[in-house]
Amino acid sequence: MKKFNIRKVFDGLTAVSSSSSSASPQPSNRENDIIQETLQSEHFQLCKHDTLLPAVELHSMLSCSVRSFGRAGLECYCQHEGNSAVIQLQFLINEGALVSALSDDSIHLWNLRQKIPAILHSLKFNRERITFCHLPFQSKWLYIGTERGNIHIVNVESFTLSGYVIMWNKAIELSSKNHPGPVVHISDNPMDEGKLLIGFECGIVVLWDLRSKKADYRYSYDEAIHSVAWHHEGKQFVCSHSDGTLTTWNVRSPAKPAQIITPHGKQPRDGRKPDPCKPILKVEYKTAKAGEPFMVLSGGLSYDTVGRRACLTVMHGKSTAVLEMDYPIVDFLTLCETPYPNDYQEPYAVVVLLEKDLVVVDLAQTGYPSFENPYPLSIHESPVTCCEYFADCPAELIPALYSVGSRQKRQGYSKKEWPISGGNWGQGAQSYPEIIITGHADGSVKFWDASALMLQVLYKLKTAKVFEKVTAKEEKPSPDVVDEDPFAIHSLSWCPESRVLCLAAVSAHVIVYRFSKHEVTTETVQLLEVRMQCELNDVDSLEGGGEQASAVSTPGASSSPQGSTPQPHPSSSSTSSSEGLRDNVPCLKVRSSPLKQSPGYQVELVIQLLWVSGEPPQQISSLAVNSAYGLVVLGNGNGVAVVDYLQKTLLLNVTTAEMHGLPDPHQRQPRSPRKGRHPSGVGLCDGNDGGATSEDRCKSPTSDARDGSFIHSRSSSMGSIDREAREVISSLHFFETLSRKNELVPVPSLWLGTSLGTVLAISLLVPSASELRLQQAVAVSFCGSVVRLKGGILRMAVMDSTGSLVPPACESWYDPNAPEEERERTRSRRPTSPSSSQENQDCQYAVVCSEKQAKVVALPSQNCIYDHNITETSFVLRADVVIMSAGICVACFCANGHIMTLSLPSLRPLLDVNYLPLTDMRIARTFCFSNLGQALYLTSPMEIQRLTYSQETCDNLQEMLGELFTPVETPEAPNRGFFKGLFGGGAQSLDREDLFGELAAGRASRSLAQHIPGPGSMEGMKGAASGVVGELARARIALDERGQKLGELEERTAAMMASADAFSRHAHDVMLKYKDKKWYQL
Repeated sequence: MKKFNIRKVFDGLTAVSSSSSSASPQPSNRENDIIQETLQSEHFQLCKHDTLLPAVELHSMLSCSVRSFGRAGLECYCQHEGNSAVIQLQFLINEGALVSALSDDSIHLWNLRQKIPAILHSLKFNRERITFCHLPFQSKWLYIGTERGNIHIVNVESFTLSGYVIMWNKAIELSSKNHPGPVVHISDNPMDEGKLLIGFECGIVVLWDLRSKKADYRYSYDEAIHSVAWHHEGKQFVCSHSDGTLTTWNVRSPAKPAQIITPHGKQPRDGRKPDPCKPILKVEYKTAKAGEPFMVLSGGLSYDTVGRRACLTVMHGKSTAVLEMDYPIVDFLTLCETPYPNDYQEPYAVVVLLEKDLVVVDLAQTGYPSFENPYPLSIHESPVTCCEYFADCPAELIPALYSVGSRQKRQGYSKKEWPISGGNWGQGAQSYPEIIITGHADGSVKFWDASALMLQVLYKLKTAKVFEKVTAKEEKPSPDVVDEDPFAIHSLSWCPESRVLCLAAVSAHVIVYRFSKHEVTTETVQLLEVRMQCELNDVDSLEGGGEQASAVSTPGASSSPQGSTPQPHPSSSSTSSSEGLRDNVPCLKVRSSPLKQSPGYQVELVIQLLWVSGEPPQQISSLAVNSAYGLVVLGNGNGVAVVDYLQKTLLLNVTTAEMHGLPDPHQRQPRSPRKGRHPSGVGLCDGNDGGATSEDRCKSPTSDARDGSFIHSRSSSMGSIDREAREVISSLHFFETLSRKNELVPVPSLWLGTSLGTVLAISLLVPSASELRLQQAVAVSFCGSVVRLKGGILRMAVMDSTGSLVPPACESWYDPNAPEEERERTRSRRPTSPSSSQENQDCQYAVVCSEKQAKVVALPSQNCIYDHNITETSFVLRADVVIMSAGICVACFCANGHIMTLSLPSLRPLLDVNYLPLTDMRIARTFCFSNLGQALYLTSPMEIQRLTYSQETCDNLQEMLGELFTPVETPEAPNRGFFKGLFGGGAQSLDREDLFGELAAGRASRSLAQHIPGPGSMEGMKGAASGVVGELARARIALDERGQKLGELEERTAAMMASADAFSRHAHDVMLKYKDKKWYQL
């Protein structure tokens, strides 16, 4: 018969009673009314951070967005509606406008003369697919080639189609019966704007006379064409083909090419054609007054170069340079001194867009070095696995990180300044320093300066160097111990004041780093190995007595105060049971040779969790570090361990069941791991993890593609026995607070939150004198349970009696490698200055937030004075207690996409916006809040989206943006010379209006394309004004029919109509303001 357990009944009753409470104060607790709340709903508004600025345009396939880059630190991000990929971009040079062509056969005109770019016009083709666009310099007529082989012409001022059309059957020879294929190239002759060069995919090139509307010459080649480039004199052009060849044609000799070369083909000695190569996807032909012309091309490698990376080839005279790229090439653009195509271009750089990077090559220096990229594109080097956002950091922190990070820059860059210099900076920096820390799958950690709208990398830390490298001669580790991403950073804890950094990785190890400006060589990496065993076994003890050591220390390190026995270094000598099970084996082997550590973050201690009787260590679910106490605490599904990183000892190692049941953590019962037991995750985990084998527990979050479903513990009515088996440490925080009901003075404490909603407190007795800190051990004692919530605990904080947030105690930074006198002079502890409690009077308030609700608990009485059910149908992914300029609040991000803020201490809802539904595990893993209304998350492995929920920041965001367009004086056109002007040898202009205008060419068919006014155009503004008037009229009719206060309705309608008239006048004023200016603002 199944036994009846009364504890489960009590647990259920507790859950029911707690769910009935709301965000109202408890009747018996009104002392908190003395705290005056200053935050109101008008202090909050949600908006994204848009970044800055354009000067060079490249398009990204498979993306509906456009990123434009300007001078160092300036960047602009534009987003199209829908998910259609951008296939081509065309700048209107020195006009402040951009044309984008999308894969859905639409073209858009962007206005770049305003701080936030907007679409002025759109044109959607209905019957033909767009394949190529060309906009001549200083022209308002855009040529559009289609998949059918036709060419249409669009007026970019009005975004209307011209009646002038070049049909494919008129362009090719009439005797040809085959369709030439899509248009792959359009360009006008540099010396004669009336001659248009049209390239078809099949290999046919046509020189079309726009005036006579017929083909002058036709050039044919057996291989498909990918691109065409003119010589600036207009007498020759070069075509790139699918067989890796380049054909050079004389304009007046269409019979055969003047030259055929295969840049990467092997030339046979018997005179035969070289072996075919891969297609040359693009070629550009640029000339210089002094020296040979440049020919730049992508692709064309030989087929026998299997596995070779993508290359950019630069041919200059007789020399050929092949530049290998890290990623496939999407597009490239040659930067030249002049915009005129009929003059010597004088190329000086090549901008190369890769799938995951942007590279600029210096053509003026020997060896073609690349420029150092000032844009934060290096975030993609390894997938981001975690990130944290820190606002209002110490002012000296960013310069310190930059000083050590600047020494890490690799050599070989061009000595010249960044060649892209468009735009002007705005007031794009906050008044306080902001830092973003990202952890990556390869074990690297990057520090970013986020004070401006654009990120700048400050410093990079590599954790993999702490561990041994696996050479080819050595046997590779078994896949159940080390995954393909064994160093992936899982979580981090950072103290900005002391600069102590603590990192937890997926291989169940924690590394403590300290910041130093001096280079050191560490002979032996300090290692502490922790044996975190499973839950209590109520019946059987470990067979044969078992090993009760909770930690294994390296030789020379102090033993644990719990009496743990030092054992041989497990990296060199592992222990196995009689059954051959792994025991006392870490997932990774720590480096045994001396480690040279550059200035910056240097290893202080490595903590590794060990295998226990064939069971791998569970991933670390929560982590916290405190520099004032010199402690680091880590928790997982087995329990919690507290480590003194100053004395290199283990202070505490207990299971969650022991924390609930034992008053003294040192009175232990025999434990044994349960065979076949699977760890339960914290927060979001894979829906298939329940059937995972033991080999899967050390895996990186990036190596598992099964991110489709989630398992979540959403019930707080779990029984006590179930809790003992499945409770996980989900949150850890250090405070100086009143953890016991009878305490009068706040003491150092460690609060633990579990996945089942329980908050436990541990009191810490830390030696106050610095000289005794390394001699006496920190005493630990349990204070019991403080409060219980529904759902797993996510965040905890403490307020004082005035409603201010009590920061954790911390130590000011000092250089651990500096001379002793300097260390003692700079070393100091920043106290928290807590207030004392009188008997029967609360002086502190604990704020606890879980996946379901939030509570405010008075201390030391531990009475719940406020609680609020955050969500019933979803669950909270991330919660933080943040400091705003006008007060403090709780910020939450839920799985249903809502971003909410709650006032403190009353937990009143202040903001609730349905922002972004959870569609990707990456968002759940990386979303984080920071002080002063800042937040961020990763939208892709290489893109960070920053947002603000502060009204003050949203109001200032426009001022922080830079000027997107700064007009410059257009260079003078090349001099034609006296004889060229006399005999007609110079460049010939064309009045395109006479050919393409409505009077000459007529109107195009309305069914061919649909014109859509953009939100930034005058039509859009007029539509908005008329829409207001229409809504007013409909509202008036509806109210009249219902018979509701007709007189009052007339007054309100008149007032609203006056407002609409004022809006209409404002729109008219805007129209008059831009009437006499150029076309792009009409």
